[in-house]
Amino acid sequence: MDKLRKHIEEIITVSDEEFAHIKTFFTLKKVKKHQYLIQEGDQANFEYLIMSGIFRMFYLDSEGKEHIVQFAGENWWMADYQAYFNEKKADLYITCMEDAEVLYLTLQGREKLSADLHKMEHFFRVKLTKGYVAQQRRIISLLAGNPQQRYEEFGKLYPHLMQKIPKKYIAEYLGVSRETLSRLYSANK
Repeated sequence: MDKLRKHIEEIITVSDEEFAHIKTFFTLKKVKKHQYLIQEGDQANFEYLIMSGIFRMFYLDSEGKEHIVQFAGENWWMADYQAYFNEKKADLYITCMEDAEVLYLTLQGREKLSADLHKMEHFFRVKLTKGYVAQQRRIISLLAGNPQQRYEEFGKLYPHLMQKIPKKYIAEYLGVSRETLSRLYSANK
């Protein structure tokens, strides 16, 4: 829970008493490699804070092809937010890429925590805004960037992920073939 407090205090300051209250809303879960946090059709009851490990969020199209929406590493938040906030069934999958730990939070817990401590509402707003900005940047990169630009941007933004995620998933995330990624990788050594 020390990591949770440090994470929160990157944005807001909390007293020992406030943090004692905050941590009652979170539950720790150990996750094994290849284990799903959520699958299409599941009720999306939780938002996850990644404490360790790497996760991949994706959807499957009608032909069964996987499309990676997001990777998440330590201190990143992840959920099928459309399903989570609308209390609907998930359209996305979240799977663990290495043994990991997450803290999870229910929507009801999030709302209660935000009502109890207004500064936590501010914390969640800042976190969601940063996530929204990152998603917009990714969309623009996919629409306007060429493979070289997308590769370089990914490497600049997420150098730690570049070393840990199998290249086939990076290629899929960037919207390029495995062969193209190999050429990009060789050209940037």
